[in-house]
Amino acid sequence: MRPACIRLSENTQILYLIFSLCHYTQAITIQVPRSPITAPVQGRALFSVDITCTGTPAIRWMFSSVSKQQSIVAWMLGGAANVTKMYEGRVQTHPNGSLTITDLRLQDSGYYTITVTEPSGNSKDVCMVLSVTEVLYEDIQYFIVFIIVLGTLAAFLMLCMWLLNKLHNFIKAWRQRRCLPEHNETELQPL
Repeated sequence: MRPACIRLSENTQILYLIFSLCHYTQAITIQVPRSPITAPVQGRALFSVDITCTGTPAIRWMFSSVSKQQSIVAWMLGGAANVTKMYEGRVQTHPNGSLTITDLRLQDSGYYTITVTEPSGNSKDVCMVLSVTEVLYEDIQYFIVFIIVLGTLAAFLMLCMWLLNKLHNFIKAWRQRRCLPEHNETELQPL
């Protein structure tokens, strides 16, 4: 028996070569959620990513907004992370390249870019949006507690004033009784 040879046309071979080259050059894939991330002030935000690449990549997270652009953290997967001073104590890196930022501030709203670089030098960037919102109901709760405290204080002060007024009237009546001459009989004078 003769082995069967599959003979590809020249166009098919060229297409196969192009497909192979495209697959090799696109060795890095980064999957991220499509929707923007929204988190409250003093909350936490998780930038979840799923990275596929050849070798152990270098990961770098950057922050950019209208007014500034700065690095957050950089590390080799499996190695120690190099966190910038502004984010020390607020950043947690994950083994899959994801990033968590805690104790959020309004200034943290903006664009977060992850750059994945393979040992061969190929790199790919993906951007995510974070929107940090103020929690208004907490402000309303503080306002309501403040009003209740002021109302209680006002009621206590009014009670104290009422008691002091009663005491003042009692002392005034006591002094008047003490100063009056004691006469048991009343004399009637003729007209």
